[in-house]
Amino acid sequence: MNLEHANTFHLILMIVICATIVITIITAKRGRKLFIRRIPGLSAIDETVGRATEMGRPMLFSVGLGGIDIPTLQAMGVMSHVAKLAARYGNRLIVPVADAMMVAVCEEATREAWLEEGKPEAHRPEDIRFLSGEQFAFAAGMMGLVIREKVASTFLFGYFYAESLLLAEAGQESGAIQVAGTPATTQIPFFIVSCDYTIIGDEYYAASAYLTQEPTLLGSLVGQDITKAILLLMIVVGTILAFFYVEDKNPLIQLLTRTVGG
Repeated sequence: MNLEHANTFHLILMIVICATIVITIITAKRGRKLFIRRIPGLSAIDETVGRATEMGRPMLFSVGLGGIDIPTLQAMGVMSHVAKLAARYGNRLIVPVADAMMVAVCEEATREAWLEEGKPEAHRPEDIRFLSGEQFAFAAGMMGLVIREKVASTFLFGYFYAESLLLAEAGQESGAIQVAGTPATTQIPFFIVSCDYTIIGDEYYAASAYLTQEPTLLGSLVGQDITKAILLLMIVVGTILAFFYVEDKNPLIQLLTRTVGG
């Protein structure tokens, strides 16, 4: 991060932001219960897995077309949770991938989930399937999987492109209940109209903390929300001061005015 043009106020603000996040993480680790609002799409994951188990049909989880990047790693956090539920209830989880490097990563993540549930022998590495590195070849292969395997539940998490609606429509045709989440804002509308539940905006990156309830992740998430509120308040105050050209000898007000007003 280039800070050569940062003034004292910016540096103090960065310290406050970092300190806030660290403090919330420490308090969470010490046992304090932190509140996170209910996210319907994530709350429905247990129901979605249970429905597939009752029907005796497999589930399918796609981590998108990305490689080893932040959206894909976030999707894998959700996949690990779903894999643990699948292992617990004795269900299959099919994971098609579009990047050859992701095969070993997804295979290890699912094996770890079955191992944590005490059922390593039930893990099926053949259910981690590399389809194609080409966008629409992957989409065609995954659509065929959904129809042939008659999946009862599909999870679409990761970065998707123009194939998103094709994948979701295949799930609709098979009668699957679908949960989707993506940071690709251009694809969110297609998921909203074709999936049962859609994770939108910051909810996508809050998924791991929400599902695992791990103190470090929860503390970091809540700390970031607090800092967002602080920054929003500063923007509002600074904008008002800059708009009305408020002159004041108070250094803080001067800094706020200069920061927002240019």
